[in-house]
Amino acid sequence: MDLGLKDKAYIVTGATRGLGLAGARELAADGARVLISGRTQQAVDTAVAELETFGTARGLVADNASPDTPERLIAEARQHFGRLDGILISVGGPQAGPVETTPEDAWRDAFESVFLGALRLARATAAALPDGGVIAFVLSSSVRQPIPGLGISNGLRPGLAMAAKSLADELGPRGIRVLGLLPGRIDTDRVRELDGLAPDPDAARAQANATIPLRRYGTPEEFGKVAAFLLSPAASYLTGVMVPVDGGALRTL
Repeated sequence: MDLGLKDKAYIVTGATRGLGLAGARELAADGARVLISGRTQQAVDTAVAELETFGTARGLVADNASPDTPERLIAEARQHFGRLDGILISVGGPQAGPVETTPEDAWRDAFESVFLGALRLARATAAALPDGGVIAFVLSSSVRQPIPGLGISNGLRPGLAMAAKSLADELGPRGIRVLGLLPGRIDTDRVRELDGLAPDPDAARAQANATIPLRRYGTPEEFGKVAAFLLSPAASYLTGVMVPVDGGALRTL
């Protein structure tokens, strides 16, 4: 199926590794032009070099929590691509730990990047998008079901999902779609780091696999393909939805 991505232009934040990079890779492979962001020049350059083997890519050093990041990214995309069709907003996972003992400054820092930074990106992009544009958030299965040991994620992700749902209502009359992706156990560095916090990481992974109907972690490529579809014109009648990419692990409808 032709997703209609050829020559479209997208911003993908936090795309030097993990789920952001996976989404950018699939967009580029299907003909889209991508502008990625990351926190260090070295990481951005490495990711751009990989993406250029698939298609057209550029990079910009930027922190999602910085107030000037949205305008810098939008200006860069317009300057080099001459258009902007959407954004995939991916942020790094917040500090792990239970609600009870995670320090307040960790909550404050995570709110600035995970919640406020993502919302700032979405609102600025919405003002720049034409009819047919799309805004997608990389969230977490914690939107629907708390994950043990990830108190901050459990607290912030559901609120951001509801903000995205509200934004979908507000932007729908302009023909702009807003949606979210809810990754479960995708085999990224971040998930391996979380497994590594357990006394026996191999046993923790085996236990997690047992809770997934497909009995395995997803691959970044599998997540990226879903992201590329949802951002594409092929998904033009999907908005306001939160799409799990979790092998069936969520027990909610």
